[in-house]
Amino acid sequence: MSAEASAAVSDKIRCDACPVMCYIKPGAAGACDRYANHDGELVRVDPHIVLERTVSHGGAVVPFQASGDWDGKIVHDSGVFVTAIGAGTTYPDYKPAPFIVSSQVDGVDMVTVVTEGIFSYCGVKVKVDTDRYLGPETATVRAQGEAVGHVTTSEYGSQMLSLGGVHHLTGGSKKEGRVTCDALMDLSNGKAVELTIDGGATVVVQAGRPPVVNGVKEERMRVGCGSATIGMFAKQWQGKVDEVVVVDDHITGVLSEHQAGKLLDIPETGIKMKGRRSTPGRYFQVAEPGTGWGGTNISDPLSVLGPFDPKVAKAGTRMLMVSTTGEHAAYFELDAALQPVERAMPADLQFSVERIQENCEPALCTVLFMGGAGGSLRAGVTDNPVRLTRSVKDALTSVTSGGAPVYVWPGGGITFMVDVTQLPQGAFGYVPTPALVAPIEFTLRLSDYAVLGGHMDYVRPLSSLRDTSELRQPPQANPPGRA
Repeated sequence: MSAEASAAVSDKIRCDACPVMCYIKPGAAGACDRYANHDGELVRVDPHIVLERTVSHGGAVVPFQASGDWDGKIVHDSGVFVTAIGAGTTYPDYKPAPFIVSSQVDGVDMVTVVTEGIFSYCGVKVKVDTDRYLGPETATVRAQGEAVGHVTTSEYGSQMLSLGGVHHLTGGSKKEGRVTCDALMDLSNGKAVELTIDGGATVVVQAGRPPVVNGVKEERMRVGCGSATIGMFAKQWQGKVDEVVVVDDHITGVLSEHQAGKLLDIPETGIKMKGRRSTPGRYFQVAEPGTGWGGTNISDPLSVLGPFDPKVAKAGTRMLMVSTTGEHAAYFELDAALQPVERAMPADLQFSVERIQENCEPALCTVLFMGGAGGSLRAGVTDNPVRLTRSVKDALTSVTSGGAPVYVWPGGGITFMVDVTQLPQGAFGYVPTPALVAPIEFTLRLSDYAVLGGHMDYVRPLSSLRDTSELRQPPQANPPGRA
């Protein structure tokens, strides 16, 4: 090896922040773009962020970066919370967390332990508020042609997707793992991602924004199922129409047969419905799922009806047919042959359709990051990781992610979910193993931390951060909860 080549190798730094173990040359960053070689020192590229919760600052996020002077005014008596964003990782796993910071809250000695966890076991749960059919349950969800998740159960007015997980990150091809990692990070950082569903739709998902289904931006989610819509609006239809059918992929409602109609003395109309009758006024499977009326595949609402019973039906019977969002509506009257004939919508019925629309909430995508804090991550907090798990379950230790509240699942381990819109922009990163990097913080009493077997020798006061940090303008947060 030449002298020049030897010098070039010696100038590189071996980064141990993740299992990739990059050699980083001067002025360059590693494969994750999170660590760099700065004048021969391994530095975290992004600023370390604390959350300032004082009323005067409106909960602003205040990042820190190692340079410049600082007057020390970060340390207010209350309201400063050290997040894990930009803090660095504990890899190799035996290392204590990068920041174990003590402070006083209402006179109580507290400690916050922060680290950017490397999550191979992670994913996102996506809630898409729309009446539009996205695809069959268990269908594969793809990004850039690669499988990244699947469709799960539909909930009330929402389609649910489960994306990521260790199987897609590590169990498939290298491209599948890379694409999955990219999609998870983009979704977690509030960016738009286009997904295709086998046997279903193409949908653009972005946290806090309306979904775009097959190129069309959705506007609203259903007010309720067809039966619930009957129950809610039956009183408003009384005396204005003889029959109402609320078309729904799941539960289609019929006013004259429904209990709400019975209590209002709505007479029978002789209507006959296709599909499977459940209870009076409630029908299942009137049509196949799709992107038409009420999440079905129909464009003609009369296709869900059979012939009217001539023993009961009367010419001139007035009938409103409407979808669960009010997006589709039509008015009919029975002619002498008891055939429905479409007529102009009366103003009072148009008002009721608009009332249904008014009661629909805006279509929205919600993205929840979900990860499991394994024993290795917990070892950065205590030398006996199971004690941390028990402390979380006993509510002695609070878990947050980037300062945002999380839901910790019952049962073993520390499996948590967090709404990504509650974190500042760029809070999530990746390592090319592949895995996501997500902030996680554990806050507890200092005395309880000692009992856990915490790394007490690494506890540092909050004020010590000023030696290496400066205040900067906070970045924008992720998209808000409502577009």
